[in-house]
Amino acid sequence: MGTYQDLDIYKLSYRMALRVFQISRKFPREEIFGMTSQINRSSRSVCVNVVEAYRKKTYPKHFKSKLSDADGECSETIIWIKMCYDMKYLNDEEYCELNIGFERIGQMIGKMMQNPAKFNRST
Repeated sequence: MGTYQDLDIYKLSYRMALRVFQISRKFPREEIFGMTSQINRSSRSVCVNVVEAYRKKTYPKHFKSKLSDADGECSETIIWIKMCYDMKYLNDEEYCELNIGFERIGQMIGKMMQNPAKFNRST
């Protein structure tokens, strides 16, 4: 199976967290401890929780629990993205890119949760 770094979901969630960071650098300064901090924290947590889940793949309940955490953070990030867009912190292109990316990550998490045995195969 390889390592967590070989997972498409890891690659996408890592790339999307970096993209959120890049885009959020242009948010208003007064949002540094508000929106900027929140969206960066939740987007990074998606990737981190996916890796933690993968590391616990031999323990199905722990695996699903960490994926559930990742899914929650993903859903939170999607709401922050919508809020940032409505507050005019994101343009149409940025909104679409981020929303599509995190919606895709959510779908991937769901598939992992439905088929945990696939990730517990011997390498």
